[in-house]
Amino acid sequence: MTSPSLSARGHLFIVSAPSGGGKTSLTRALVPRLAARGHDAAISVSYTTRAPRPGEQDGVHYHFVDEARFVSMAEHGDFLEHAHVFGRRYGTGRDKTVELLDRGVDVMLDIDWQGAQQVRRQTPEARSVFILPPSADELERRLRGRGQDDDATISRRMAEARAEMSHWDEYDFLIVNRDFEQALDELAALFLAPRLERAGQAVRHAGLIRSLLE
Repeated sequence: MTSPSLSARGHLFIVSAPSGGGKTSLTRALVPRLAARGHDAAISVSYTTRAPRPGEQDGVHYHFVDEARFVSMAEHGDFLEHAHVFGRRYGTGRDKTVELLDRGVDVMLDIDWQGAQQVRRQTPEARSVFILPPSADELERRLRGRGQDDDATISRRMAEARAEMSHWDEYDFLIVNRDFEQALDELAALFLAPRLERAGQAVRHAGLIRSLLE
């Protein structure tokens, strides 16, 4: 089986949000929503040096690696992007991302603004979307709802969220996650629209178009 032409490749999407913005829930719900429409999409599994949280599985939520391996991978150019965030390292594997795109699968990069800047420099055609909470009060409520952090930690996480949100205007699209289903519909629309662009459709439906014009 040959690789699809460039016009039929998958699209690269950058999805960023502050902690508590709902990014993880939305992207994980998006994959089956798109699959029901016959649309192949996948969430890139990042590499990180942080320890797994309760319930997280290696290779599913993250690829958990130690500092030495992460640095070695970065030196060998194995990352599409990588960043040092609040004392931990995160990176997106290059080879797997390219493999999925070549197969016609849309790839979501669940990354922060630092990683987004790196990806845009290398892949200007990547589409980017930032997800905002409906208010600061709601963001704090969501963070407290996890029941894992004390007041000092919540204050620190709110400050980190504000720092992340200050980069919202660097993105192509903006979604306010006030209502989950509405936000999911809006995110799905961003993924479905590029599949209707003429160049890609000409490859996917070449046989149909040829038969209609004969």
